[in-house]
Amino acid sequence: MPHPLLIAKNQTHELLLLPQLVNRHGSITGATGTGKTVTLQVIAESLSKIGVPVFMADVKGDLSGLAKAGAPNPKISERLAALGLDEPQWAGCPTTFWDVYGEQGHPVRATISDLGPLLLSRMLNLNDVQEGVLQLVFKIADDNGLLLLDLKDLRAMLQHVGENAASFQTEYGNVSAASIGAIQRGMVAIEEQGGDRFFGEPMLNIEDLMQTDGNGHGVINILAADKLLNAPRLYSTFLLWMLSELFEHLPEVGDVDKPRLVFFFDEAHLLFDDAPRPLLQKIEQVVRLIRSKGVGVYFVTQNPIDIPDTVLGQLGNRVQHALRAYTPRDRKAVQAAAETFRPNPDLDVVQVISEMGVGEALVSFLDAKGRPEPVQRAFILPPASQIGPITPAERQAAQAGSLVAGVYEAAIDRESAYEVLKGRSATRAPVKNERAVPGPTPPAPAPSGGPSVSDRVQDALGGLLGGGGGSRRKDTVVEAIVKSAARSIGSSVGRELIRGVLGSLLKRK
Repeated sequence: MPHPLLIAKNQTHELLLLPQLVNRHGSITGATGTGKTVTLQVIAESLSKIGVPVFMADVKGDLSGLAKAGAPNPKISERLAALGLDEPQWAGCPTTFWDVYGEQGHPVRATISDLGPLLLSRMLNLNDVQEGVLQLVFKIADDNGLLLLDLKDLRAMLQHVGENAASFQTEYGNVSAASIGAIQRGMVAIEEQGGDRFFGEPMLNIEDLMQTDGNGHGVINILAADKLLNAPRLYSTFLLWMLSELFEHLPEVGDVDKPRLVFFFDEAHLLFDDAPRPLLQKIEQVVRLIRSKGVGVYFVTQNPIDIPDTVLGQLGNRVQHALRAYTPRDRKAVQAAAETFRPNPDLDVVQVISEMGVGEALVSFLDAKGRPEPVQRAFILPPASQIGPITPAERQAAQAGSLVAGVYEAAIDRESAYEVLKGRSATRAPVKNERAVPGPTPPAPAPSGGPSVSDRVQDALGGLLGGGGGSRRKDTVVEAIVKSAARSIGSSVGRELIRGVLGSLLKRK
C-alpha cells in the first residue's frame, strides 16, 4: 500500500492524504489569490509519484509548470525552514496537454451521438419542448441508420426532419418548426465559440487519460481551459461528458489501495449554475457511485456554497483557503464553510477563515477509518515542480513527446448523416426544365437486406485496415478510429446508439 501523502503541515501536525481514501472525493475552496492553484499542484504531483493518473482543467495557464522541475527561491526556502522540512527533490511530472481547440495540446473530440440529446440540450440551452424535438431527431437518425458525428451531420438531420415533418408525425409525433429553428440558432452560437472543433473523430479514448510513464509515475493530463472558459456551457458540458465516460466505461473495482484516476473539476460552480433539478440529482448519484470504480472527484471553486449540499456531503477530503467577508453574503458563506468541518476545540474556524494568509488553509482529511479529522490550520507544502507556466516552446516539446502524440491530431470525416442525406438530395433533384413534384419527402426506410451500419463502417475503413505494412504510428491512429466508430455504433444494440449521457442514469422517467 502506498505511503500517506504529506500535503500540509503546522507546528504540531502533519496532514496526510491517505491514498486508499482519495476516491472518497474532496474539495479545494477559497478566494482568488489565496493559494488554490498551488494546493491543486501539490496534490496532483503527490498522486503522480505513487502512480495515479490525474486529469485537471487549467483555467489560468499556471498548471503547465507541473511538467518542469521547480527551483528554490527565498519564499520557498523560508516556508521550508518554518515547517522544519528539507528541500524537496526538484522534479517535473509526466504531463500530457489537451485542448478542445487543438492549439495548446492534443485535440479532444466527441461525436454528437456519444454526447447525446440531453447533454447537447444543456450545451445549446434548450427548453423542455426543444429538447424533446432534439430527442426525436436522434431517434429518427437511429432508425434510419444515419450516424451523427459532427455538427454538419446534426444540421443536415435537423433540416431533413424539418422539411419532412408531416411524414414523421404519425410515427414520432409533432415536430415544431420553431423548435427546429431554436436548435439551429443554438448550434450557430456554439460554432461561434469554437465548439464545432469539439465534435468529430477520432473521439477521445478515455483509457488514454489513465496512463503511467516508464518510471511508474501517473501521467497528469492538463486541459487548456483559459479560452474554453469563455464558453462556460461548453466547458461544463465537456467535463460532465468526460465524467460520464469514466462512469460508463470503467469496471467496478471496489475499495483499492489507490485510485485509478483523480478528476479535478476547476470552476465547479459552472457545472451547477442553472442546472435543472433532475440533472443535479444525477450528478450527485454519479459522484456517489463512481467511487466504486476507483475514481476520485475533486471540486475546485471559490466558495463552498457554490456546491449543492447533496454533493458537498459526498466530499470527505477538504482544503479551505481564506474567504473574505466583505458583504453579508460573504459572511454567510464563511459561517456555512466553518460549520461543514469537524470542530476543533482549539480553533475558532469562523475567525481563522477570514484572517489566513496566502498558502495557509484549513485542512480536514479522512482518517484510516474514513472519519473526517478535526480541522487544522496549516501551511500547504511547496511543490517540487515549477510554480507558474512553462514557455510555449517547452509545451510543444512536451506535446511532441507525449504517449498519444500523433493519435488525435488529424481529424477524420467519414460517411455519416450529412453525406448520406446530401447524396439522397442530389439523387432526387429534378431534371432541368422539369417541374418537381411537390410534397414532403418520406424518410428512407431502414435497409432490410442490405449491409448493416457496422458493415458500411467496416467498408469505409477497409482501405486502412487491410494491406498491412503500416507504421506503428499509423496503426495507433487506425485503432483510435475503429474504437471511436465502435463506441458510436455499438455491436450489441443495432442502431439504438448508446450515448455517454451519464449512462442510463439520465434517461427520462
